[in-house]
Amino acid sequence: MDSDRLVSFGFEKVTEKEKARRVMQHFDCIAYRYDIANTVTSFGMHYIWKRQAVRHLDLKKGERVLDVCGGTGDLAVLIERAVGQHGRVVLSDLNYAMVQQGRYKPTNSAVRRKITYVQSDAQQMAFRSASFDAVIAGFGLRNLVNMEAGLKEIHRLLRPGGRFVCLEFSRPSHAWFRKLYDIYSFQVMPCISQLILGSGKPFLYLSESIRLFPGPDEFSSILADAGFRDVTYSLLTDGIAAVHKGRK
Repeated sequence: MDSDRLVSFGFEKVTEKEKARRVMQHFDCIAYRYDIANTVTSFGMHYIWKRQAVRHLDLKKGERVLDVCGGTGDLAVLIERAVGQHGRVVLSDLNYAMVQQGRYKPTNSAVRRKITYVQSDAQQMAFRSASFDAVIAGFGLRNLVNMEAGLKEIHRLLRPGGRFVCLEFSRPSHAWFRKLYDIYSFQVMPCISQLILGSGKPFLYLSESIRLFPGPDEFSSILADAGFRDVTYSLLTDGIAAVHKGRK
């Protein structure tokens, strides 16, 4: 990590070291109410988006799958059900509080006990090359200090022909909807965050980081530069979110 290079933390420019510290602090603070905050602010849509993202993985029974930046494990639970008893699902996340929330979340507890949980930096993971048939990242890549390094690491971990799916926020396609979405993101969501989390800052950072994330076409080029082929994307809910897919 280059401690002097400036990167974005929301709309603020900070050093890589400072961003890493702030991201860790951010998730330490919100882990205990993360799921309810997401459900309220997205009106439950994030569950639909996650199911669609997992369908894009084209999973088969017995496959090995990594959920990177896995958070509280919603994607890992869906994947565990898809790969069956002979498959293997690993959830990796840098933040210990988030990993613990996912491991001990009371819903789907029987499925959660089958998942392997690892606290790990997505930019440098302790897995052998070509360890996984598929990798998924849901709403996490924009929090990495160096997203390109994280994508190259994901590429390394996939077997030849393995699939990568990234579910991320994007921008609505229609101008009128973008305006409404901006009002909701920068004025309403921080108020909801204040009520649920006791602070509006977490969801203000969320809104800012979404605006700075590359658009679908630009992100497709970044995936290609990281070594992925057959790169495609699908927009969800008029572009509020997008599912990106590539193959090693």
